[in-house]
Amino acid sequence: MVLKTFRLACLALCAACLVTVVCAQQPQARQTEPQQPAAQPKQSAPPAKKANARPAGEAAAREPFDTASVEQMSKQCVALDTESGEIVVEMLAEVAPESVRNFLNLAATGAFDTTTFSRVVKGFIIQGGNLATREKLTPELLRRAARTVPDEPNAVKHVRGILSMARTDEANSGTTHFFILAGDAAHLDGTFAAFGRVRRGMETVDAINNGELEGDKPKKPVRLRRAGVAPCPPQEK
Repeated sequence: MVLKTFRLACLALCAACLVTVVCAQQPQARQTEPQQPAAQPKQSAPPAKKANARPAGEAAAREPFDTASVEQMSKQCVALDTESGEIVVEMLAEVAPESVRNFLNLAATGAFDTTTFSRVVKGFIIQGGNLATREKLTPELLRRAARTVPDEPNAVKHVRGILSMARTDEANSGTTHFFILAGDAAHLDGTFAAFGRVRRGMETVDAINNGELEGDKPKKPVRLRRAGVAPCPPQEK
């Protein structure tokens, strides 16, 4: 009887050891939510990835402006059809070609459709491009949201109406987030990549900027119904 009890105890001890070993070998869950860039960095981000880095073994999907020249991209305008009105922006591809290419591709493929302007600072910026705010988010769009673009600081001044890339304080950390200036911001000059300019619709920018806020979060974020790309019409005289 004593021998039988001893054998049972040994078996129980071995089973407990096996469970411990198996649990120790289980990998920890990985975070899949993309990082949130900001126009004015407030916290450090994960180590910067190589510009336009993609998961190993994953082929990049071709996008409409992947092979477009600077001249071709400079002729394009993007119409942002928002719940507060339309904003039409022209591209400054000659000073920030990869930022423009990224923005045109996102607009042309529908990635920006149904996103919101999720960050607003009174008299300063409205920030959009957060794909996590879309009404429908797919695994493909999550992967697209993680792709980065190289920093392209340039001589364009950050004045009212300029479109610029949002990013963290890490190098080459811009992704899909962008901001439109509702006021001048000289402290961003030479650091952030200005890549576009509002051609029409600053009244819409102001309407979004003047909405009710909780901190820098709109109480009722304005949705961008659709972003469309088309050649810029002639400037009105």
